[in-house]
Amino acid sequence: MPHATASDIIVRPLPSRPGSKYTIGAELLNANLESLTPHDEATIKHALYTHQVILFKNQSALTPSAQYAVTRLFDPAATSYGHGKTLDAKRSVLHPDLKTIPHQPQVQVIGNGFVEEFEGLKDINLKHPHHRTFHRDVLSDELDRDNTRFYRWHIDAALYDLEPPMATSLLAVEVPKTECQTLRYDDGTGDEMRVPRGSTVFVSGETMYDVLSEEDKKFARETKVQYAPHPYIWMSGARSRSTGLGMVCEGLELDAAQLPPVEEDKIKILPMCWKNPVTGKLALQIHPSAVQKLVLKDGTVVDDLEEVRKIVYRLQRPGIAPELVFPIDWDEGDFAIFNNRGVLHSVTGSFLPEEVRIFRQCNMAASQPVEGPEECA
Repeated sequence: MPHATASDIIVRPLPSRPGSKYTIGAELLNANLESLTPHDEATIKHALYTHQVILFKNQSALTPSAQYAVTRLFDPAATSYGHGKTLDAKRSVLHPDLKTIPHQPQVQVIGNGFVEEFEGLKDINLKHPHHRTFHRDVLSDELDRDNTRFYRWHIDAALYDLEPPMATSLLAVEVPKTECQTLRYDDGTGDEMRVPRGSTVFVSGETMYDVLSEEDKKFARETKVQYAPHPYIWMSGARSRSTGLGMVCEGLELDAAQLPPVEEDKIKILPMCWKNPVTGKLALQIHPSAVQKLVLKDGTVVDDLEEVRKIVYRLQRPGIAPELVFPIDWDEGDFAIFNNRGVLHSVTGSFLPEEVRIFRQCNMAASQPVEGPEECA
């Protein structure tokens, strides 16, 4: 895709944190998101697939319908929310986190605290995801205010029936500004980093692939990932590692009899590596919490869940090293879009009940399947 030159939009890479090595993130200036020209749209698309995460400042007036329209730029044929009716499943680990805007059902409300009215929703209680609800080993009350964890590294995707969205957008509507927190990995490495409270953090799947050995790159190109049916219900009884990168094996996943009816042809088997549609670069894109099996090049299926998780963790863990993590320090009116097929992300932080936080999130189930490398075709 050639870079548009007739747009007034300026693409400016965001400065990295001192000591960091990530290469993602750009701010786009002079964009009127309510009225984009074809040249503007081309510039935004090129910026997303080049920089993976793009940020527009001062977008508080952006309507839900405009947010939906901008998010659809990357897949105009996509129209329905990326998780389908997952939110109706009370046992899903996603259920407490999202509220659907009635007049724009592709847009969800996330955040923290009690909100009397917002976009047609009345008297809603928003719950910021806290690692205590998902991790096996948690921080003490004494440590909780000043420290945090990656809640869950993930890709926005139903991973059953529906195709993973091309892009996700986030609009910061109300942001309580308080002190930063120390984000702890607590995995024996001593890794930690400072992040703004409630930061959304990103890592590049392309970098996660690039740092692998040549042997592991070949394995990743040739291997497919089979995801659990109804994965967010399947994992509801299990608990995460302290890094938020996949689950601990304790036999707490639900068996088939405890799940909603499963249609075999809706189970997702996806490449480990996903191809950037503009640059052609490969990203190691695995949702580590939802993985159930691996399918090797010769057709062998690795179905020992503990072994599967061990392999995936070994491949992904180098890619979430502190120097590779890009944390967004949200301001009210910030509007971010990320390449959901090229990055992993996680929420962080904890808030007091009175610290009200409101975001709008939008993504749509894709109209096209994931494109992998030739070895996985």
